[in-house]
Amino acid sequence: MTVSLPLVFVLGLFACGAVKFLGVRPWIVVLITLFGFWLSHTFMAPAIESGTRSGVHVINGTHG
Repeated sequence: MTVSLPLVFVLGLFACGAVKFLGVRPWIVVLITLFGFWLSHTFMAPAIESGTRSGVHVINGTHG
């Protein structure tokens, strides 16, 4: 059985867990999220996307 979850949902669960169990302050989660959105609109976006795709391929054991 294959389950498909959006990355935003998985990251949201991770952030909630970090706030609850690791004591990360919610404003830090918001700040990191806003910085990520800002970074996605810079010249570094293609490099970030390429690195993310490569990491997913390594974890899944596939070649893309």
